[in-house]
Amino acid sequence: MSALPAKIAGVNEVIMVTPPQVDGINPAVLAAAKIAGVDAIYQVGGAQAIAALAYGTESIPAVDKIIGPGNIFVATAKKQVFGRVAIDMVAGPSEIGILADDSADPRQLAADLLSQAEHDRRARPILITDSADLAQAVSDNVTSQLKVLPREAIATDAVNEKGFIAVVAKVEEMFDLMNTVAPEHLEVQLKNPTQYLNLIKNAGSVFLGRYASEPLGDYVAGPNHILPTSGTARFSSPLGVYDFVKRTSFIQYTKDALAKEAPAITTLARVEGLEGHARAIESRFDTYYD
Repeated sequence: MSALPAKIAGVNEVIMVTPPQVDGINPAVLAAAKIAGVDAIYQVGGAQAIAALAYGTESIPAVDKIIGPGNIFVATAKKQVFGRVAIDMVAGPSEIGILADDSADPRQLAADLLSQAEHDRRARPILITDSADLAQAVSDNVTSQLKVLPREAIATDAVNEKGFIAVVAKVEEMFDLMNTVAPEHLEVQLKNPTQYLNLIKNAGSVFLGRYASEPLGDYVAGPNHILPTSGTARFSSPLGVYDFVKRTSFIQYTKDALAKEAPAITTLARVEGLEGHARAIESRFDTYYD
């Protein structure tokens, strides 16, 4: 998710950090890094990995930009080093918001909510519906499905502490409320989900219909899955090639072209009290005085 857009953008060197395990790095992670074109891998994770990438160590070079989600400690560390290095966004913990009507399957909705709840105790599973019966059925299914999850304790904490189900009067209110939440992942499980695209304002990634379950986006769907969280989808976008591209302005004027603009420039400069600015322009012409 991080390396491929960087490589497409032309980044010369991509460094990956991954938490050390007892028996080394997971072979699947190594294989994925090789396929994605990662140039170097360091066995370090957490906030200390962010510090190492930002400031450099004897063995880890400092980088220009740090990309990728993490737990609350990683997110906080990225905030702390922003300015010394660039960051993509403050991503995490995971969120899922589901909009559903009575055409949706409560068993599937519960499973999708728990797919994100199992990530982190601070994960945020949310359902908004216009059907009280559906809301109750989903709640019952969440309770029963939690019991069979290997990460039951984590998912239970997320559901109890961060999750909620809201019942509203009509579909438009569902979208209004969810746009306020601005979730990382938004599932639209309505009878005709594409009918409401114009009502979606704030979401990191949108999944339409019952067969677009959120884990589809985690693994194979295609759009990048490093997404804005914590309401930042109001002003942020998913990671993309554009996050690895910067722009520079180039300006060149002839003497005649500058002469046409000089009166405006010198007038504005003096209005601001910046005499040096005005004189810099006048130095190109006979109006400059020592």
